[in-house]
Amino acid sequence: MESHKLVLPEHLNQFGLLFGGNMLKWVDEFAWIAASMDHPDCNFVTIAFDKVEFRKGVKEGTILKFVSTETNLGKTSVQYKVDVFRGKDQGELAEAVFTTQVTLVNIDDSGNKVQLPKT
Repeated sequence: MESHKLVLPEHLNQFGLLFGGNMLKWVDEFAWIAASMDHPDCNFVTIAFDKVEFRKGVKEGTILKFVSTETNLGKTSVQYKVDVFRGKDQGELAEAVFTTQVTLVNIDDSGNKVQLPKT
């Protein structure tokens, strides 16, 4: 799944760059949306992020592209790799600014892990 986000002034830290917490929030949201679309009968919550490393600063006005790809399907959980790019103009390659693996688990109404439906 591919999504986009515009970096606005309210997303910036004291140095005028994207606040890392906003990046993590967006990555979490887009991974959850991808999982929910791929597995519509599930109730997912995030249980883990792999390595969190901000590779490049991101300035106001940047359009970020988020690419969420399912990488692992377990009995109760699913993992998505989320790659974040800042685009370039006129067909140049996009630059990777952040990548992580997000693990989501399927839960019941009481918050207990439950198996994913058979596909």
